[in-house]
Amino acid sequence: MPDWLRVVTGAVIVGCIALFAHAQTGRNLVERLEARAERAIAENGGTGITADFTTSAGWPTRHPVLVGGDDLPDDIRARVARAVADLPGVGGAHWDSRSRSVIAPEPEIETGPFHCQRDVETLLSVRVIRFGQGSAEIDPESEILLDEVAGALKPCRGSIIAITGHSDAVGDASVNLRLSRERAAAVRSELVERGLPRDSLRATGRGSAQPIEGLQPEDPANRRIEFSVIEVAPLRPTPIDIPDAG
Repeated sequence: MPDWLRVVTGAVIVGCIALFAHAQTGRNLVERLEARAERAIAENGGTGITADFTTSAGWPTRHPVLVGGDDLPDDIRARVARAVADLPGVGGAHWDSRSRSVIAPEPEIETGPFHCQRDVETLLSVRVIRFGQGSAEIDPESEILLDEVAGALKPCRGSIIAITGHSDAVGDASVNLRLSRERAAAVRSELVERGLPRDSLRATGRGSAQPIEGLQPEDPANRRIEFSVIEVAPLRPTPIDIPDAG
């Protein structure tokens, strides 16, 4: 077998192993969240309600869909939804669109920083921004995901957007901290190229100091980029600030 073919074959095998390991880690996390959600639903009277922690494509997600309990009072359903959404490790919960046999009123369009953050978290719940091994260079395969992240954040221009890099606890802590900062800065640069204002983007790294709830610090799923959208209240000029006032 030619040397170049051996190299390509080896790279493909390594990539498949990494993808399988990532999927297995996600599955293990979801299984723990499913057990917690089941207890929370039972404790809040949610008879007949289940929390589905998989996407329509079958990928594990931290954003469950609540199904069932159509005959339960609204206050119990609301209490169940809050209890599941508040579980450590859960990124938010919502009801299945087919839930309830009656037609619900059209919901108001949600705006504001939470809406943008939730949309980004949903994107990153099943996909991750990938980097080269031990590098801050973003994998070209993540370009489409970065396009989608930028699109989700653009409605919240004017807010402060914190980009935080995290790592697992494998290896030297100082190296992991530096790498998490460099990766957050790389994501910021990509978002600036996609039209987001640089002065509203804050890039920082936490290294392995903040692992995902329920995961061991060494778990590779802790290697991630997180976004926080913080609303900035507009300044209101006082009379002394206004020309010719008073």
